[in-house]
Amino acid sequence: MASLIEDYAIIGNCETAALVGRDGAIDWLCLPRFDSSACFAALLGGEGNGRFVISPVGEAVGSRAYHKHSLILETVFETSTGVVKLIDFMTRQGEESHLIRRVQGVSGTVAMRLDLVVRFDYGTSIPWVSRNADGRIEFVTGPDRLMLQAGLEVDNRDLRTEAAFEVVGGQEIDIALSWSKSYRPVPPPLVIGPMQAASEKRWREWVERFQGDGEYSEIVTRSLITLKALTHFETGGIVAAATTSLPEQIGGPRNWDYRFCWLRDATLTLYALLECDFVEEAIAWRQWLIRAAAGSPEQLQIMYGVAGERQLAEWEVGWLAGYENSVPVRIGNAAAGQLQLDVYGEILDAMYYARTKGIPADDTAWGLECALVARLTKIWREPDDGIWEQRGGRKQFTHSKIMAWVAVDRAIRSAEEFDLPGPLDEWRALRGLIHEVVCAEGYDAALGSFVQVFGTKNLDAALLMIPLLGFLPAEDPRVIGTVAAIEKQLLVGGFVRRYQNQIAGDGLPGSEGVFLACSFWLADNYILQGRVDEARELFERLAGLCNDVGLLSEEYDPHLKRMVGNFPQAFSHLCLITTALNLSRATGPARHRGRCGETNPAREPVALPAAAGAGPRR
Repeated sequence: MASLIEDYAIIGNCETAALVGRDGAIDWLCLPRFDSSACFAALLGGEGNGRFVISPVGEAVGSRAYHKHSLILETVFETSTGVVKLIDFMTRQGEESHLIRRVQGVSGTVAMRLDLVVRFDYGTSIPWVSRNADGRIEFVTGPDRLMLQAGLEVDNRDLRTEAAFEVVGGQEIDIALSWSKSYRPVPPPLVIGPMQAASEKRWREWVERFQGDGEYSEIVTRSLITLKALTHFETGGIVAAATTSLPEQIGGPRNWDYRFCWLRDATLTLYALLECDFVEEAIAWRQWLIRAAAGSPEQLQIMYGVAGERQLAEWEVGWLAGYENSVPVRIGNAAAGQLQLDVYGEILDAMYYARTKGIPADDTAWGLECALVARLTKIWREPDDGIWEQRGGRKQFTHSKIMAWVAVDRAIRSAEEFDLPGPLDEWRALRGLIHEVVCAEGYDAALGSFVQVFGTKNLDAALLMIPLLGFLPAEDPRVIGTVAAIEKQLLVGGFVRRYQNQIAGDGLPGSEGVFLACSFWLADNYILQGRVDEARELFERLAGLCNDVGLLSEEYDPHLKRMVGNFPQAFSHLCLITTALNLSRATGPARHRGRCGETNPAREPVALPAAAGAGPRR
């Protein structure tokens, strides 16, 4: 049975990532890339679907930590006969990926076991296993090859590879599992000894670019390392999470594949990277963004593959039982075909912010931005699927319209501040019109709050973005009322859920946990409203949800007091970073981003102009 979500740590090589349990079991690993098929899928099934265990025999008490400012994980097992360390990390050489597991005796004598079950294709393909002349074990399935290099006597039986061994104080045993293409020559054995020091050096040199930021420096640093771990070294794409189908409700069907790159993360990612002095990564992310969105604006997607792939067809893995019987297990994501107007705003906002931080100009980027605004001019009135990728039909989501306003506002600001060409009069008129429509149709005077969908009474935590985007100032009574309404209706156990699933008609059965990013947004609103003590208290409770190695999932179940959703979640860590910066700096990301719309007048409400495709009005 898989561990609790919060009992996993992540190791990776900026091409893929593995989840390591407290018990020494690696239950999830896709090779060679984040979104490749898994060769260890026990996380979503059983041990017969692939896993790699190195642990003491019998009962052992384990504690773990990352080596300081690195992604090298050390687990210490204390047994009745001795103490042993297990050091796990990943690296790569050329096209090869390497998983390194070092067993080090600390004291006494500890009986250990190695249990390796390789199953490519998400736990279903049994490899052909052979022993090479140099003693390494080779596992081949189609284009994939794994090589097990271990200074141990191992047995291949019952479709698994096993070893029983002892380790004494001062002894070290190195074990490596390496991926390469099966149709290429077999790579030579590894010299494992220097690989750990080299990996530590690379992480240390990378982290040194961040000079710290007050009392929250350590948790911010760990979140930055996690973000880097989810970044592809070559393409610059950042996946939303390392996993697929970890449920938003234990036993429920809200299980999605998050091993792709969302445009929605664009601006937050740039803020996190640039405010913490990771300029190279920010430039690589912006370039990924430009390449992914390039082409016809009519074909803009909300998410893409790691290298910008567009075909992300969703299908269900019928042979996997799901995490704690949460089915279906999904590969791919059908939401890639949804219309979500907010991504236009995210792209234009990210490009504008990059310019303000001095990232070198790119003529291709401005041409793309102008084309996107031209497209948005034609479609901004249309209903869409919304930020939360609901599957209950398109609606007039208030947040989507606000993000359309953001897109036009940032285009205007880019043109004005950086002397770029564009139809400014036309854009200014459109910006004003969208603002008027949102204030008229997206605000309910009786509730004293903006609402999720025009003409309804439902709330949405995405409305917390209104002052963070500069659409209205934090002190505007309508913003204050919206925050108060969300506090009243969407708080569960002191944290914020996205919306009320049961009444929103999102097209999905079951429920979900509280969405951690939304709770960080509430803390950001408190900061802008001058409620700093409340913001700090909420932030520290959120930070307290991190597991023992500083990782967050997408959601949290306040009733079960467990993490839920995919893990670790880039969006959660991005929001943690930005809220920490908002608390520690006089001009943090919320204040900086929120100033963008200061010159926009808060107009009196007007009626929504009629338009084809605008949908029914209530």
